[in-house]
Amino acid sequence: MKDIITKDESYLNALEAIKSQVTASRHKAALSVNSELIKLYYSIGQAILTQQKNANWGAKVIDTLAVDLKTNFPDMKGLSPRNLKYMRKFAHSWDDFEFVQQAVAQIPWGHNIVILDKLTDQKCREWYIKKCIEHGWSRNVLVHQIESKLIVRQGNAVTNFKDVLASPKSELAQQTFKSPYIFDFLSLSDDSLERKIENALVEHVTKFLLELGRGFAFVGKQVKLEVGGDEFYIDLLFYHIHLRCYVVIELKAGDFKPEHAGQLNFYLNIVDEQMKREGDSPTIGLLLCKNRNKIVAEYALRNNTNPIGIAEYQIDDKLPKEIAEQLPAIAQLIGDISLNIKEEE
Repeated sequence: MKDIITKDESYLNALEAIKSQVTASRHKAALSVNSELIKLYYSIGQAILTQQKNANWGAKVIDTLAVDLKTNFPDMKGLSPRNLKYMRKFAHSWDDFEFVQQAVAQIPWGHNIVILDKLTDQKCREWYIKKCIEHGWSRNVLVHQIESKLIVRQGNAVTNFKDVLASPKSELAQQTFKSPYIFDFLSLSDDSLERKIENALVEHVTKFLLELGRGFAFVGKQVKLEVGGDEFYIDLLFYHIHLRCYVVIELKAGDFKPEHAGQLNFYLNIVDEQMKREGDSPTIGLLLCKNRNKIVAEYALRNNTNPIGIAEYQIDDKLPKEIAEQLPAIAQLIGDISLNIKEEE
C-alpha cells in the first residue's frame, strides 16, 4: 500500500507542498527567535547605558552584572562581560528603535558585532545591513564585502545602461555591476595572460559568482559562436536570473582600448540573434580589464545601442610588489640563518 501511495502523483505533489510549508515555517520561527534575541540585547544595552548615566555605574559593574545574570539564567548563553559591553555599544549605536525592529533584528547577533567592529559611519552600517537581508550573507561573506569596500564599488562600472535600457531595468543593471572586481582568491601575477585568468576564475567559479553578486548563473567558458563560416569564442557566458538576460564577460589582461568595446558589441549581436529566447531581455556585455580610463570608456560606449559595462579588476597579491622587491631572496635568508648558527656555535 505504501509503495502505491508514494508513487501517486497527487501524493507526491501534496508531500512537496507540505515540505515547503514546514521549511517556510521553520525559517519564520528562526527569524522570530533571532528578532526577539536582538531586541532583548538592545534593551539590556539601553538599561546599562541608562544606569551608567544616571547611577554613575563604573566599567566593573558590567562584570558583576554578568555574574548575577549567569547565576539567574545558567542555561542562557551570551551573558558574558564581553557580550554585555557589545550590547551597550549596540544600544548606543542605534537610537532608532523602529529601524532596529524592522532591519537590524533580521540579521544574527554575530553579524551585528561585525558591523559594530568594522564600520563607524551609520549610513554604511545601514547599507550593509540591508544587503545582508537582501542577499542572505553569512558572517564570513559580510566580512569580505566590508573589507573589499563593496559599498564604494557597487554600481561603479562605466556603462551605457541608462541610454539603452528602460527604467527600472537600467537602474537594476547598473547596481548589478561594480568596479573594481576583487579576485583576491586567485594566486596569479599581474602580468598573467587572459586565458590563465579565465581558467583560474572558472576553477574558483563559486567564489567568482560570489564576487559577481546575486543572480548570476554560469553557462560556460570559451562558448563557440559561428557566423558566416567563421568561429568566435566568448570568454565567459552567464545568465542573470533577475535581469532575465545573458551576460557576456570578456577579460583583458591589459588596459582598456576602444576596440575592445567593438569586439564585445559584435558578440552581443550574435548572442541576441542565436541564443536569446522569447521573454529574454537584451544581452549585456561586461568588459573586465586591468586598468580603465573612465573618459575613454565613456566615449567608447557613446551611441552604442547594446548595453555594455566596463570595469576594472584586481588580483590581490598578499605581498605588495614594492615590499617584495626589498626583501632578500629565500636562498639568501637560508644562507644568513645558517651563517648565524655557525657563528653562535
